[in-house]
Amino acid sequence: MSGPIEREVRLSHLRLSAQVWGNEGAPPLLALHGWLDNAWSYARLAPLLAERWQVIALELPGHGHSDHLPPGMSYHFVDYVRSVLGAIDALGLERFHLMGHSLGAGIASLVAAAQPERIDRLLLIEGLGPIADDGHHTLRHFRDAMASSATGRSLRAFPTIDMAISARTMASGLPADQARPIVERGLRKTEHGWHWRSDARVNRPSSIRLAETQVHALLRGIEAPTALLLAQPDTPYLPGLRMRERADCVGDLAMTHMEGGHHLHLEHPDAVAAWANAHLDGRTG
Repeated sequence: MSGPIEREVRLSHLRLSAQVWGNEGAPPLLALHGWLDNAWSYARLAPLLAERWQVIALELPGHGHSDHLPPGMSYHFVDYVRSVLGAIDALGLERFHLMGHSLGAGIASLVAAAQPERIDRLLLIEGLGPIADDGHHTLRHFRDAMASSATGRSLRAFPTIDMAISARTMASGLPADQARPIVERGLRKTEHGWHWRSDARVNRPSSIRLAETQVHALLRGIEAPTALLLAQPDTPYLPGLRMRERADCVGDLAMTHMEGGHHLHLEHPDAVAAWANAHLDGRTG
């Protein structure tokens, strides 16, 4: 299997990048990556799926090789959803399969709720809907966001790619071999060393989050057969009870647990490919 093809996706207000694995005529599978990741989050999984599907790994605004938002603007969850819907139109995808990991899974959930007539099957890895707010910390989150002018991350250059990989592994716990493809695509070379391509504003706290009741209402709009893959033990910010309550909102959902960490598709690509193919073939649920 040859490597992916770089593709440009032009929206009215910015340019997004995508990596495409597989043949042009194969059924499309749009894949959305997680927070501070990029298309190479799927570097191990996509080649295993590309014999049957055209995997289009889209890079979200402010991530990877996609454009940053103009000065003075902030990154909001619902705007990611709108950008993905715009990319779907630009790519000419009338009906397609949709997959997402973490932040990408949350976005994919709301894309499927917004335009259910376009989604054949939905695959979600470590995420179902956005992070919500139960009201206890709303004021603190709001004040923190309104006061925030910091990037939340050092913009220092790294002398080598390996040092950037080490920084990513220390920050996320992702093993170096799994972090490497994401980090290599997420860096740019300058005269001062290697810098992150992602927009530092992506790190800023959100001023307002949806309430859990609102998330439930939106998840009830998902009509596509859905497969949800969760790490075991639970990721701390994806508690089991909350995920089960959200899963109950989706009419046709099969939940699977797999031993491993948050990036299951990098850690266990063969097993995740088998899970994905089973769902795409209608052999789950």
